[in-house]
Amino acid sequence: QVRLTESGGGLVQSGGSLRLSCAASAGFFPLADMAWHRQAPGKQREVVATIKRGGSANYADSVKGRFTISRDNDRNTLTLQMDSLKPEDTAVYYCQAEDFRGQFYWGQGTQVTVSS
Repeated sequence: QVRLTESGGGLVQSGGSLRLSCAASAGFFPLADMAWHRQAPGKQREVVATIKRGGSANYADSVKGRFTISRDNDRNTLTLQMDSLKPEDTAVYYCQAEDFRGQFYWGQGTQVTVSS
């Protein structure tokens, strides 16, 4: 069974940094395309950043230059480094995986709150 577990959320002041991690099931992770999504209160879930199994990354325009997605296939871990945080980054952040069959999996989410 595929399991994704996020950690690292919390409360930070505007301009601060947080680092989110997503621990994935061993064996599954190296073959999966991964992504971070977020959902703010009253808004639809949106993609923040993606990283392919080969390592190529893409970012939403709203976070380009501030967020960095990375993966460690040896440790089965996905990371999102978030710098220069803004109040509008406040949301629940979710780790998502897509396996080679096109099946999607989600973590339970971690809350990020940025105070002004």
